[in-house]
Amino acid sequence: MGNEASYPKEMCSHFESEEIKRLGRSFKKLDFDKSGALSVNEFMSLPELQQNPLVKRVIDIFDTDGNGEVDFTEFIQGTSQFSVKGDEEQKLMFAFRIYDVDKDGYISNGELFQVLKMMVGNNLKDWQLQQLVDKTIIIMDKDGDGKLSFEEFSAVVRDLEVHKKLIVTV
Repeated sequence: MGNEASYPKEMCSHFESEEIKRLGRSFKKLDFDKSGALSVNEFMSLPELQQNPLVKRVIDIFDTDGNGEVDFTEFIQGTSQFSVKGDEEQKLMFAFRIYDVDKDGYISNGELFQVLKMMVGNNLKDWQLQQLVDKTIIIMDKDGDGKLSFEEFSAVVRDLEVHKKLIVTV
């Protein structure tokens, strides 16, 4: 994993050196196989994450190289998005990426359905959820292309002040 204090400042701009050290200790505790990277199973060892239906989506977003694991650099960059010092736009982009499953820069009807299905489970019938998704797309899709851009998404979500809720203390 390397010396936590040796990472470039731009990578850690939202964290002080003490916070990086604490994150390094947390990372090492989660890295059961000492591989230098965290698997989904290692993340899921945290009881507070086990019941979160979006944890795999968050890990996928943290995993910027797409190798199925989160190394320490990805861990720091990912968690920095939840820093008190993180900016609103960065937090909104993170929320957008939860729904942009195929990473094409848009949230399609199918992607919105897929992520909401993870969240509601069997509490809604698929046809009920699909109606909700269809209505949401119709309301939010200002340019009429049948999908949501980051601008369309943030225009609605910004007013909900989601970015103020995406904060974790280290």
